[in-house]
Amino acid sequence: MSVSIHYAARSDVGLTRENNQDSGYAGPQLLVVADGMGGAAAGDVASSVAVAHLVPLDGDEHSSDELLDLLRRAVSDAHGDLLNYARERPANAGLGTTVIALLRTGATAAMVHIGDSRAYLMRDGEMHQVTHDHTFVQHLVDTGQLTSEEAENHPQRSVLLRVLGDSGAEVELDESVRELRDGDRWLLCSDGLSSYVSAETIADVLAEAADPGQCADDLVQLALRAGGQDNITVIVADVVKDATDPGTLPENTPQVVGAAAVDRKAPSRGGDSPAARAAALTAAARKDSPRQMIRDTSDDEEELDLDAPPRRRPLFTVLAILVVLLMLAGLGTLGYRWTQTQFYVAPDDAGTVAIYRGVPQQIGPLELSSVAETSDIALADLPPFVQSRVEAGITASSLDDARATVADLEGELEPDPTEEPTTPVSDETTAPTPSDGSSEPTTEASG
Repeated sequence: MSVSIHYAARSDVGLTRENNQDSGYAGPQLLVVADGMGGAAAGDVASSVAVAHLVPLDGDEHSSDELLDLLRRAVSDAHGDLLNYARERPANAGLGTTVIALLRTGATAAMVHIGDSRAYLMRDGEMHQVTHDHTFVQHLVDTGQLTSEEAENHPQRSVLLRVLGDSGAEVELDESVRELRDGDRWLLCSDGLSSYVSAETIADVLAEAADPGQCADDLVQLALRAGGQDNITVIVADVVKDATDPGTLPENTPQVVGAAAVDRKAPSRGGDSPAARAAALTAAARKDSPRQMIRDTSDDEEELDLDAPPRRRPLFTVLAILVVLLMLAGLGTLGYRWTQTQFYVAPDDAGTVAIYRGVPQQIGPLELSSVAETSDIALADLPPFVQSRVEAGITASSLDDARATVADLEGELEPDPTEEPTTPVSDETTAPTPSDGSSEPTTEASG
């Protein structure tokens, strides 16, 4: 039986995050969700790199026997790129991403998975979780140390045991090959959905919403109404039997969402809802820690009594404050001189990549940085994930180091499709030999 997929991809930054570190792609043969980690300057890069390596697999006809090999190779290449990126930029050490990818040919689909992004299958009215989370808490459940109910609210439920990127471990994928049936509905999602919306509610939405786009929108809204403290990415794909009339076939335009998309800076759909206001208050009270860092300071913090009268400061405390202020006044000049020995690369007001002298901070009316040199590189001409790095600011150890960074960025410029090649192209081309930088991972079929 010949089948096609009717798909929709959606991503939302959430109610408390400053940027979207998820990336998603949905196309006629390929579905991908990647959830990046490693801080605002690296998580979006990690997920974008993973998607960029997988996207070339879409749109081509593949043999069913080679689907898993193609996915393994693309993931391995992405892993190598992320390792090199982290080594060249020590500030981004530890960056990584989850990956779940489904590649199909006809009615046969291969899936690879690492991390805690999930795949669900709705078949014959019943939803099944296809993937198994690679988290510390899931390990505790598997070994009988926690119940599933206890795991839902465990403080370490987002600590990952397997991840793609600079994790210090070999890439170990869960792999499976499955049959696609007419009427199947697939859901791929980041933990921004599965951590905030129950499996029962997800199943209800998958069963009730007829259109994949409406279904994806409904799932995102549910996560936002539940608090939406993480990035939310969902892909809903329906398997449909090919009709004899080509006009009835589903739309096959690929969809890119999240950090890898042009609209990656789009604000949350949460708007001014009660959940959004509550999340804003929570974010103002405390900053969320990175996914893999857990810190409990409850024993160190003093419980405050807001109704208690203010305590008077002893005289020696006031004198100590005055001494500190005088010392700061004397050191202020030295501190400013030090900032002017620092450099970083960032966009200027005209949207051009520039080298700044100083540090990107402001003390009162005093700006601690200024443009030292400009370049001919327009920020808009760089790939999306590179733009994010520049906008976050790329630190440099010296002016020469900053110039070298600008030269590297020039090499990242996307080619102009209207520009004629300047060198003759040989009639003979040599097919590149795929590289397999790591040994083939242990196959672990997901149920």
